[in-house]
Parts: sequence; C-alpha cells; structure tokens
Amino acid sequence: MALVKKLSARLQNHPKRIVYPDGEDLRVIKAARQFATRKLGVPILLGNKEKILALASANQIRTDGFKIINPPLADDFKSLTKLMGGLPTFKEFDVEAIENMVAQPLYFALLMLATGRCDAMVTGATSATTSSLRPIFQIISKQKGISTVSSMMVVSTGFENLGINGDLFLSDCGVVSEPNEKELCDIAVTTAMLVNQFTLQTPKIAMLSYVSKSPNPKSASVLKMRAATALVHEKIVSENLKFEVDGELQVDTALRPEVALQKGISSSVAGRANVLIFPDLNAGNITSKMLQITSADVRCYGYILTGLTKPVGEISRGATESDIFGTSVIVAAQAVDRRFLSLEEQ
Repeated sequence: MALVKKLSARLQNHPKRIVYPDGEDLRVIKAARQFATRKLGVPILLGNKEKILALASANQIRTDGFKIINPPLADDFKSLTKLMGGLPTFKEFDVEAIENMVAQPLYFALLMLATGRCDAMVTGATSATTSSLRPIFQIISKQKGISTVSSMMVVSTGFENLGINGDLFLSDCGVVSEPNEKELCDIAVTTAMLVNQFTLQTPKIAMLSYVSKSPNPKSASVLKMRAATALVHEKIVSENLKFEVDGELQVDTALRPEVALQKGISSSVAGRANVLIFPDLNAGNITSKMLQITSADVRCYGYILTGLTKPVGEISRGATESDIFGTSVIVAAQAVDRRFLSLEEQ
C-alpha cells in the first residue's frame, strides 16, 4: 500500500477526473465512493443513471461528488460521434454503426479520455481483457518512439526490504503473448518510466528467466532475454536514462541479495530489483494471478497499460473494490505529472 498512499496524497493536492465504463457494477461504485470521499478527484460513472443510483441506494452508498452519464443521452454524444467518425480507423463505418459504438460505455469513455473530458480511465470489471484492448488501441495513440503497448501490475508485498518500500512492478502481465527482444525492450523501458514517475526512485530492471547468467545458453527464451537485456542497456546509454538493468536472472537472484551473492552475480540490480520483466505472457499472467490469490497481505493493482499517451487501467473481472480503488489512484496519478495530448489538439 506504500505507493497507493503516496499517490493518494499527491492526488489530494492535484485531484483528477476518472471515468469508469463499468459504472453499473457495485464494486466500481464502492471504489468510486472511496475516490470521492478521500478528495482525490471526480469519479465519472457511465451507464443507466437510474440503475446506478438505485444500486448505490440499496447498498447505502452516497453518490455526492459523482458524475453519472448515460452515453446515448449525453449532451456531447453527437460531437463525439462526429469526432470518432473522422478517425482513420473508423472511416469505413456508416453513421449508424458509429453511433452504436459511441453509445457503448467503453467507446464513450475512451473518447472522453482522448478529448480531455476526463484525465484517466479504469475498465475491465465486467469484460474480458481482449474485448477491452481493441477499442483502447483504436482510440488512444502510443507514446512517441514506442511500438509496444504492455501492462504493468503493481504488487505491494508488505516486505519493506523488497522492491521500493515493499512495492514491486511486474510486466508484461496482460497484453503481448510472445514478445521478441525489441518488444521486451519497449516493455522494460515504458514500465521503468512509470516506476520512476511514481516513486522518484531509480528503476532496477531484472530481465527474468529460469536461469541466471548461463555460461552456455541454448534455450531460445534465455537467448531472447539476454538479447533484450543488451537492447535495454543500449537504450539507457543512448537516451541517458536513469535506469539500471541486468539479465538474464532468476527471480530469487533478482530479489534476494544473499542468493545473488551465493551465485556469484554482482550488479546494482541483482538482489535489489524493483522492476520484473517476464519472458512471455504465460509467465507474467500466471505469476500476477497467483500473487493475487495466495496471500491476504499482498495487494495487487492493475493492470496499468504502458506505452500509451493516456492513463488507462485494465482490471480483472475478479478485481475487488480495493483493487479497483488502488488501480484508480495509480492511473489518476499518471495525469498529475505528465501532459497528455488530446485528439482535439493533434
């Protein structure tokens, strides 16, 4: 919780507007109540207003400080429909098809985000990740110089000697199934950028594998992580980034100084890593899900999409109220320190 507490304090001084496409979900309503009560900004819930208010009332949840929008009835429905129809991705769609999409909460939320009508978005409470990602990629552009969008999970372990004050940053956990070395480089760099923004600490990136510094690697996966490590190092040097990287490393070698010492691996990252980059989506997703369910003391927030020009959180359908609130704080905090270009300004 160290990071969420720190970012909450930042948001109290710089409150932000966060939109929830899944506004009719009780967990989302409860998380929005926390966000508003703590004076972190304005939660914007999308959906049927009467249904949202009735659900909140039935569960004794106040809605003061909320903004509730039913997309088809919104004052800016027509202007957003016109805007979406002008985007290259949707040039071949007729007006009726565009209107049907804008009437959907996710598309409406993304258009709000793209045009500066809100500052951040959290979605995924009621839909699969794959069905959320396509609209996100259609509307929100990538950061300049970045080819790969990925997802980061923030894990608050409760162990002060791990990561940054007990917080670890894992990627990619939800987007790129079989990343190559160039994609892994993008994943590592964009994740480290966010870690540095959030914590003001040096990201120490461990490129993970099932072996540590193998003298004669034959596995394609190990060779890939070794090549990716070299690319990240080149990027750090060429762009003068204040990051550190090492790989390939086993996870215990990355996190436990005594294990790194025992294996004869000496670097500023080995045993001290705070950013963990997985070789593929199987490893990242399985690890993140297992952490979520195996310890009551561990809190997991995300996924936080990295490499986009706007702050987006894509949560699991199994997310709790606490997970949604923490993810909301993290993506809203992105908008405090970064300027995001809106579609209308491009």
